Amino acid sequence: MKIAVIQFPGSNCDIDLYSALHDVCNADVEYVSHKATSLDGFDAVMLPGGFSYGDYLRAGAIARFANVMPAVIKLANEGKPVFGTCNGFQILTEAGLLPGALKKNDSQKFVCETVPLEVVNNDTLFTTQYQAHERIALPIAHGEGSYYADEKTLDELEANHQVVFRYAQENPNGSLRNIAGIVNKRGNVLGMMPHPERAVEALLGSTDGLRLFKSLLENGTVKTEA
Repeated sequence: MKIAVIQFPGSNCDIDLYSALHDVCNADVEYVSHKATSLDGFDAVMLPGGFSYGDYLRAGAIARFANVMPAVIKLANEGKPVFGTCNGFQILTEAGLLPGALKKNDSQKFVCETVPLEVVNNDTLFTTQYQAHERIALPIAHGEGSYYADEKTLDELEANHQVVFRYAQENPNGSLRNIAGIVNKRGNVLGMMPHPERAVEALLGSTDGLRLFKSLLENGTVKTEA
C-alpha cells in the first residue's frame, strides 16, 4: 500500500503518523500538502491531529474546504481506507464522510491523558488484530472531542456496528454513548479522537495503537478490492 499523510496548516500529528507507518511499520508513506488536488497513486489516506487553520470557526470547519479534500472524498467513495485521528476525525465529520459532530468537551477544558478504551468492533479494516471487547489504552489530547449526533443517528450507528471504539470507565469529554471512534457504513472510513500513532512503541508507554496500523496494512488492499 502507498499511504498519504495530509499536512494542513496547523497539523501537529502528521510527523507522528508518518513515523508510526514508516519507521515502525515499514510502510510506503508520503506527506501530501493540503494544496494538492489529486491523490492518484495512493491506496489510503491519513488525516492527522492538530489545529488545522487554527481551529477557527469550528475544529475542522476550514480544513474541510482545503484543495485536497475533494480528492480525499473521491478516494473514500472508491472504497479505499481513510483514517482521521483527533482533528482528522473532526475534518471527516465536517466533510460529511462520517455522521455527527465533535463539540467542546463537557468540562470546557483541554484534556490530555491516556484513557482506557473498549474495542467494540474488531471486524473493520483497521481493527482485525484486536480482540472483540478488548480493553486497550491510548492517549487523547483535545478540547473539542465530545461526539454528538441525534438519537436516530446514534441508533443507526449501533445497529450497523459502526461504533468501533468506546471510552471505558470514565468518559473524558462527554461523548454520547461513550463513543470514541466510528466508521462509515461501508467500513472504509474511520475517525477517532484517541491517538493510536502515539502508542506504537514501548518507549512511548504503550503499543496498543500499533495493531490498528498493522490491521490496515494487512487488510486494506485486499478488502477494498473485494
